[in-house]
Amino acid sequence: KTFCLRKLLITHKPWIETSYHGVITENMDTVLLDPPLVALDKDAPVPYAGEICAFKIYGQDAPFEAVVLNRTSGEGVLRASSPVDCEIQKEYTFIIQAYDCGAGPIQRCVHVDDVNEFSPVFREPMYKASVTEGKIYDSILQVEAWDQDCSPQYSQICNYEIVTAGTPFAIDRNGNIRNTERLSYDRQQSYKIMVTAFDCGQKRAKEDVAVHIDVKPVCKPGWQGWNKRVDYEPGTGSKQLFPKMHLEMCGGPLSGVKAMVELQTNHIGKGCDRETYSEKSLQKLCGAASGSTDLLPAPSPSTNWTASLLTDSGRDSDLIYRFDGRQAANVPDHVVPQNLTDQFTIATWMKHGPSPGLRAEKETLICNSDKTEMNRHHYSLYVHNCRLVFLLRRDFTQVDTFRPAEFHWKLEQICDKEWHYYVINVEFPAVTLFVDGVTYEPYLVTDDWPIHASKIDTQLTVGACWQERERERERENKSLFTQYFHGSLSGLTIRPGRIETQKVISCLQACKEGLDINSLESLAKDIKFHFNPAQSVLVVEGEDLDSINTAMTKVSYINSRQFPTAGLRQLHITTTVQCFGEDSCLAIPDIKAVVMVLPPSEPRITITGSNRLVRPASDLRSPLGVAPFKEIRITSTVIKGDSFSGCVMEVMHNLDYCDVLLIGEELNPEKESLEIHHSALLGKHLDATNSTSGISIYGVDSMAHYEQALRQVRYRNWRPASLSERRFRVTCSELNGRYTSNEFNLEVSVLHHSAPVEHVNHMAAQPQFMRPVHHPLMIHTLNSHMSGSAPPAATVVIVVCIAALVVIVVIGVYRIHATHQDGSREDEDGVKVPDVDWDNSALTITVNPMEVTMKAWGVKLIFFRGPHSAQFNLKWAGPVQ
Repeated sequence: KTFCLRKLLITHKPWIETSYHGVITENMDTVLLDPPLVALDKDAPVPYAGEICAFKIYGQDAPFEAVVLNRTSGEGVLRASSPVDCEIQKEYTFIIQAYDCGAGPIQRCVHVDDVNEFSPVFREPMYKASVTEGKIYDSILQVEAWDQDCSPQYSQICNYEIVTAGTPFAIDRNGNIRNTERLSYDRQQSYKIMVTAFDCGQKRAKEDVAVHIDVKPVCKPGWQGWNKRVDYEPGTGSKQLFPKMHLEMCGGPLSGVKAMVELQTNHIGKGCDRETYSEKSLQKLCGAASGSTDLLPAPSPSTNWTASLLTDSGRDSDLIYRFDGRQAANVPDHVVPQNLTDQFTIATWMKHGPSPGLRAEKETLICNSDKTEMNRHHYSLYVHNCRLVFLLRRDFTQVDTFRPAEFHWKLEQICDKEWHYYVINVEFPAVTLFVDGVTYEPYLVTDDWPIHASKIDTQLTVGACWQERERERERENKSLFTQYFHGSLSGLTIRPGRIETQKVISCLQACKEGLDINSLESLAKDIKFHFNPAQSVLVVEGEDLDSINTAMTKVSYINSRQFPTAGLRQLHITTTVQCFGEDSCLAIPDIKAVVMVLPPSEPRITITGSNRLVRPASDLRSPLGVAPFKEIRITSTVIKGDSFSGCVMEVMHNLDYCDVLLIGEELNPEKESLEIHHSALLGKHLDATNSTSGISIYGVDSMAHYEQALRQVRYRNWRPASLSERRFRVTCSELNGRYTSNEFNLEVSVLHHSAPVEHVNHMAAQPQFMRPVHHPLMIHTLNSHMSGSAPPAATVVIVVCIAALVVIVVIGVYRIHATHQDGSREDEDGVKVPDVDWDNSALTITVNPMEVTMKAWGVKLIFFRGPHSAQFNLKWAGPVQ
């Protein structure tokens, strides 16, 4: 550094003052003065009077000394008398006095030069700052370093530098950090950069300093901390949808918040994930009264009237019929309920919307009309101008007064193109409509006279109405259907004589997936919430922001199906914020997210058991017949994990039907039957139907109950003379055919008895009580050809005896097996069958002696099977030599 000091010009008189500068380096002892040290005396012409004899220093204990170099010229030099240190003291000010005979003082300033000994040091160990996204800042923060060196060259910080590469920041010479691009909170929430410093001697800081810069999102009112996708694994129960979600209000005042969460499942099945069992199985499961008639069953040989209809089978074997205004089906007369009284129920799933471009015509779901001539409608259910109308005209035989005949309902659901469950309970003259479990009374009821009695048959039609006023229509090849339906139907049933209860209706249309709230007890007292009947819409209201945030973190998704329908479910959240004195003050953006239901592990249903049964014809003729499936077993397994490293686990789940079908010719009702007693189904959610093709057991129940029922199926043939075998096939299903079992085949072989013959190889035809058997003629013939010691004769006797022994073994096994089967049949049916009486004495076969030399020998066999045993002795009756 340069300091301005004073230089005193010494004269005899007067004093004149001037400035001097001096510089010394730490490792040197001579001070460089500017100008040089010189003392002048005006008395110079006087001999010796103008000479400078000495210099003397005064002030500050300066570590310097002044030495005269030339007395005549007055030149001198300034030296350090001891080492100087710039860090200890940077400058000195003192007075130098020159002596002659009369001398005045001279003032000098000495400066010490610095060496770059120290590195820059940051004043803070770490720097922090935060910025808002989307802005460009001139200066986010300033870092500062300092240097312990004393000189301007080495003590000043001349430059800063960002060490971390690839960051959107820059720093200037003064340590100001700025961003070079707009930052985004979504892209990166925080940055850490390292900064170093250089002094003017380009000496770098010994340690770099860390700078943390947090990026804050632009404060926009709305929900924060939620995920756009939530994965749901089947069988895990309830799962939170927004565990970290909160509402950001940016400090704005509020008096209330109302949030509505909507789960959109219209694309799943019939509006949501429901059980996809058949209508009969579902009604059995929900406790509905028996006796309903399914008007839209799956096509089969016995239900072929739906074969021509268009099917729009949904996922998971959910049977849906689609009507495009050109299809209809006549229900056979033997299927149509003939005993509709003052009480009955009509139920169906319907998806219907307005048909643009069509005139406002009636669209008939079901219609019961005259087959010929008069075209009178006895009862029908149709849609007209988005109104649902039920027509019911009584016969004169039932009522002969002006009575209610048409019942009208006007509802949004009828034409919203969504699935809804409609149930009409008729308790004449009252008619009640249920839509998705909610009760609606008709807004209009019109009266009419009853229908006059006639002998004209009626026709029940689905999807249109049957009309045949003139035969010309048929001759012209024109359709006899009218008032076609446009939409989709499923599960259309009629139950005569009974009406459905609210509980059964709710069960039949219940969704198995929906929204839920966990830990209701943890919600604040000011929180109010309510669900719609399907639990697809949840509304949460509260006055406190923290309470609303807590409540929303408890919102969950649940699917109670063991095998749910996989796929996406849309989530939609709308929010309204109320401020004091205002209806709404802030616009909160809507949230759209999805719940992804992962595919369940598919079960593998396996039926095992004995695949061959041998029974005598007498068992098939018996009143109880035979039980072919006594050893049948049903299991189900799933693979947890992938197909390569997963493990196989046995699981328990329900079945909804098992079919026992005959392979080959159908049953001949005149001589055989396949049936199950009603008592075998008691205490189970099972029912059964049979035909000449076999027997079907249906209902939602456990695999164990299906096993028990199948074991009670009995086959009987009271004329089995020409029958050698009967083959059966068993298959089972879960979820209406979504998962099916293997085909288990079983063959029943029939044993027929032949007439008795006097031969050792036909002893099976002997009476059941066996006595000693002698064959002297045969033995005599053998003896007449033998000598006293002929070995061939003995060999023949041994062969004959062994043959007889084998026949006896076969008879014994058969008798014991038959007795065991009779005992088993007695146990399973509770019917006492008389036991076979066995002779407790040993059954003996005696062989006459031969003229051979042999030792006495005998064979004793005892057979055990079940509770009985048989003993046989084969003895030698000749003399012993």
